[in-house]
Amino acid sequence: MPSRALLIEVRLLDGRYHGAGDWPPSPFRLFQALVAGAYGGRWRHEPDDDKDAAFRWLERLDPPHIAAPAKTEARATTYFVPNNDLDAVGGDPRRISEIRVGKIVRPILFEADAPCLYAWPFDDGEDQARRLCELVERLHTLGRGTDAAFARAQVCGWSEAEDLLARHGGTVARPGTRGGARDPSCPIGGSLDSLKKRYGGGAGRFEQRRDGRTSITLFRQPSKAQFRTLAYDRQPTRLLFDLRSSEDSQRFRAVAQERAADVSKAVRDLTAQRLMDAVVDGQIDESEKKSRSAEIERLIVGRDAGAADIARRVRFIPLPSIGFAHADPSIRRVLVEIPADCPLAEADIERALSGQNVPGFEDFHRSTGEIIDETLLIPAADDGMLRHYGIDRDGGRQHGFRRWHTITPVALPEQRPRGRVGGAARAEADRRAAAAVANALRHAGLDGRGAAIRVQAEPFHRKGARADAFHPDRFAGRLRHVEIVFGDSARGPLIIGDGRWLGLGLMAPAADERLPAVHVFAIDSSQAPPVAAREALVQAMRRAVMARADAEFRSGGARRSEPLPTFFTGHVADGAPARSGHHEHLFFLADDADGDGHIDRLALIAPHMADRTVAYDSTRRSATRDHLRLLDRALAGMTLLRAGRAGAPSLARAPEPGDDDPIFGGARAWVSRTLYRPTRHPRRDAAEAAVAGDLVEECGRRGLPRPDVEIIEVKIGPRGGVLARARLRFQVAVTGPLLLGRGSHVGAGMFGIETQ
Repeated sequence: MPSRALLIEVRLLDGRYHGAGDWPPSPFRLFQALVAGAYGGRWRHEPDDDKDAAFRWLERLDPPHIAAPAKTEARATTYFVPNNDLDAVGGDPRRISEIRVGKIVRPILFEADAPCLYAWPFDDGEDQARRLCELVERLHTLGRGTDAAFARAQVCGWSEAEDLLARHGGTVARPGTRGGARDPSCPIGGSLDSLKKRYGGGAGRFEQRRDGRTSITLFRQPSKAQFRTLAYDRQPTRLLFDLRSSEDSQRFRAVAQERAADVSKAVRDLTAQRLMDAVVDGQIDESEKKSRSAEIERLIVGRDAGAADIARRVRFIPLPSIGFAHADPSIRRVLVEIPADCPLAEADIERALSGQNVPGFEDFHRSTGEIIDETLLIPAADDGMLRHYGIDRDGGRQHGFRRWHTITPVALPEQRPRGRVGGAARAEADRRAAAAVANALRHAGLDGRGAAIRVQAEPFHRKGARADAFHPDRFAGRLRHVEIVFGDSARGPLIIGDGRWLGLGLMAPAADERLPAVHVFAIDSSQAPPVAAREALVQAMRRAVMARADAEFRSGGARRSEPLPTFFTGHVADGAPARSGHHEHLFFLADDADGDGHIDRLALIAPHMADRTVAYDSTRRSATRDHLRLLDRALAGMTLLRAGRAGAPSLARAPEPGDDDPIFGGARAWVSRTLYRPTRHPRRDAAEAAVAGDLVEECGRRGLPRPDVEIIEVKIGPRGGVLARARLRFQVAVTGPLLLGRGSHVGAGMFGIETQ
């Protein structure tokens, strides 16, 4: 834990921010604004040495923690402004209306009185931090030129900075793992020098040259600024309440899981009513009361909520008890999730619910009709149930999951067929329901591309209830239980469908989740490299995977001196190649599946899939599962592969290969798709027989049955190297992939199912 913090408080003057693509303003955007203020204007001619030292110190610090006020996006407005192309109208200013273009502006709105806080942690460099506190006061804008701002800074202990972040009132964003193109940017070593170089290059962008009798203007693009992207985690606030008895606070008041919608609605209406009462009793004017009441209606009840309010609405999620196969899945807890950009205060919502009776869930005396027991909302002392729903606990790094089941069914727009239905009609109904689930994922802000979806009426949980038992009046015939296997891992809570605001569509990770041993990426057909670039593409993929896995490995708490496991690198701790006699690290392949001469997919394969002698330990706490889980996290969000001369193709997750896949399916006859490299150098005069024998031995080493080998072609290089194509016939069907011989970890010696 760091000992000190540089805390910068930034205030934008009118509660509007026009910067595109980020909220809160990214650390690198703030760094640029600070540099512009410190070096520009009347400070342009002062010495730069101490300023350079301060900013070079700042750019090498770990990323800051950020607290920002809740925001909402304003409506887009189009302004028509003159294009910078007066020559198009002969240089006549009177014709400027002819070159006006539309410029769309959509500012972010927030409370003008609320600042943005940036807390940079550090241990050494107190003098540079003090100097930066002086330079920060020169800030004049943050965002675009219209975003006037001012800032102040202080140096304090890290614990004090944490306290100020917590008391800010907005959402605290913590730096996470390496991000993608859309994640916030942060300064790195060299950022200051790159900004200075870019500024200098901007001054000389245009150069006038003589070309015969005429003069031409040359444009030179200034160099790009240096920064890195980082995924910031803006977690919503989550309040967990137990449903307890008013007579005995130690006893849960269990509610049948089929009443999930009733519980959600009762808690929602209770929250809205108590917040409304507080507004009515508050010492504010009538217009403010009306505004706050309308806000509560939109963000709690959902009445008159617009598109901009969907991401800010509070969710009330009843949690059936799961985690044990024989557990009674009654509702004993309610999770209240407050989005990061919700303007309603967490403390107000917690105060509105804590210790309150849930209307409609009382017990009455049979003869007198008096209430003998109530269902109270008590803040939960144990949040262990959240783990069973794939939800981060206490801000920890809960890993994601790929396979999810519904606990409460999903409400879909598609009606379930009734009565006696033929197989074709039922299959068509299931297809439409799966498409509706994919659409529901999109509405919930989830990436459903490449997901495998299965729908049914029966529950996946052993003691679950059928779909039609939940809230039959409003969603009659529209409820389905769903299983989803995502292309990339996802985190909870997952709740989808038309009833997601009423506790329906709640999902949990499958208890028997199978971590993927094969990851397949499809390459955009317009960017597919030729087959000749196969090796370069595979090597680039291998480097990218190791880099992403190493970043994920370090972010998980690994020491800097601790090497990445052999599973990813193929090397042991001292850097030497692994020589255990088994292939215990990842295999990679690039495949031309459609035979058009271009690579259209890449695959990563766990060792036990290509070498059957490698032990696979499926227990939850095994090193194998840890490696597979780390790999799964490292590949999340991988959409681009930079492969040098092979290009930079876009990648998209592909579904897991089926039994009919030519590489991963099962068959008795297999034929070479890439050249086989023998494990030993054969003699030239007996190369064919030696390669055949080497293939038989290699199959034995990989745990495969003994094949009959037919050599199709043998190639001998100028230095005596041997490459071959062969056909393998087994007595029984074997399942792919078959990657054999030297270089098999990078796609050499790949066999495919013979189709003839």
